[in-house]
Amino acid sequence: MKFPANLRYTKDHEWVKLEGDTATVGITDFAQKELGDIVYVEVETIGKKLNAGDVFGTVEAVKTVSDLYLPISGAITELNPQLSKSPELVNDDPYDKGWMIKMKIDNPADVEKLLDATAYEALVG
Repeated sequence: MKFPANLRYTKDHEWVKLEGDTATVGITDFAQKELGDIVYVEVETIGKKLNAGDVFGTVEAVKTVSDLYLPISGAITELNPQLSKSPELVNDDPYDKGWMIKMKIDNPADVEKLLDATAYEALVG
């Protein structure tokens, strides 16, 4: 499994890439392997302002459905348009083509409070 050093991670297995006050969010390589083949990603919170820890959507795999938790507070601005036709991108390329949402974050400093790659790798063993 890989955990890119330029990303931040949550204990709920989401990753965050910060660019200015915009964050891209997805699930980690560990999470997609645990879920198995992903068949659907649902996000009905576009345009909504949510707090860190709130559920922003769900990911459906062949055997389970799992909630997606927002890693930091802010407003969701975009859903990856490719996921409606190709949800398997989350399995194939979780850190690039398989991203889930983009959001405008309330406080960029909040990203620094998330786990770095080393801490996340220690968490998942």
